[in-house]
Amino acid sequence: MKPSQSPNLKILFALTLIHFTGDFYSSFTTPLFPAFMDTLNLSLAQVGLIAGINRFLSFIVQPVAGYMADRHQGRAIILGGLAMVVVFIPLSGIAGGFWPLLLVISLGSVGSSLFHPSVAGMIPLYSGNRKGFSMSIFNTGGTLAFAVGPFFITAFVAAQGLRAMPITMVIGLAALIYLWIVVPSPQTEGMAASGLVGTLKKQFGAVWKSIFLIWLVMVLRAVVGQSFMTFMPVLLVSRGYSLVSGGVMITLFTLSGTVSGLLSGILADRAGARPVFLTAHLLMTPALLIMLLLPGLWIYAGVAVAGFFVLATMPLGVTLAQELAPGGRSMVSSLMMGLAYGLGGAMAPLVGKLADIYSVADVLWGVAFIPLITIPLILLFPGKKTMGDG
Repeated sequence: MKPSQSPNLKILFALTLIHFTGDFYSSFTTPLFPAFMDTLNLSLAQVGLIAGINRFLSFIVQPVAGYMADRHQGRAIILGGLAMVVVFIPLSGIAGGFWPLLLVISLGSVGSSLFHPSVAGMIPLYSGNRKGFSMSIFNTGGTLAFAVGPFFITAFVAAQGLRAMPITMVIGLAALIYLWIVVPSPQTEGMAASGLVGTLKKQFGAVWKSIFLIWLVMVLRAVVGQSFMTFMPVLLVSRGYSLVSGGVMITLFTLSGTVSGLLSGILADRAGARPVFLTAHLLMTPALLIMLLLPGLWIYAGVAVAGFFVLATMPLGVTLAQELAPGGRSMVSSLMMGLAYGLGGAMAPLVGKLADIYSVADVLWGVAFIPLITIPLILLFPGKKTMGDG
């Protein structure tokens, strides 16, 4: 399917709504960790294990889902995966212990991993000559969900209790009905006759070094982002802030990332991705360190600034990789979203264990320096080709 010059706004809206709905429910888990710890007597290591397995499943499932999406048409993976998130994540509120909690969150994570690559792979087909901006809009669906979801669910649980969480399924099921009517089938990349190795050689053989560099930077960024998203609410509650304050923190973090993601897409369409990556990653470390030092209500301003830089490059890694390997859009999306996000997030058990040994604040202080490692890697990114060149 040859992309037109004008974006198809109706389809882009529907694809973004899928992203928003799935991530809205996925965002429930992290801000509720303090409540789960209190109700189920979980340790920080167990919290880290839940977060790590949750993201490790992205590492396993997304590349497989992306590979299958590039070979076959069909909406079952997209809408079925979304249904799993909508159903299983709310069931975490009635989990009776660590293992049931791990099970329902894991099933929800699998559902999220199923729909992400296919939907992201469809964006270039309907974005016309605004690929960077369209991917940023799509990414906004996810970051906006992670902005409003934590505030919604912490306020809901504070008022109604954990056991009322299944009621929230109604919102997602209503969205699924609309999406069933509107969302088209994904377009296959015509690789049904190719095996996995053949597909990888065909799509990434000439550009694998650049793809690997982008992926490695995305992994390291994910380690930073997921560590702070998982353990900052725990740190805030330990400092005397309320459970809702932890949800507000994640809301501010991701809402500012929504703004920066849109801005980065616009700038990348005009000037290329590399300078945007460099700016964001150079400023990420000082922003995170300042956030950890701020007292009282000032920490909320610090959270917003830190989220702005940490999340700014999330859509750019996907778009840049899709530009390098346009024939495997879903597969490359799964590498940059699922494989990078999952592998980065799989470090959460280690971060949690270190936090048990030392302290959450000390471990997050060390994690804040990771973005500096990415600077020499970003300098090796492809040159000045802009996102809209296609």
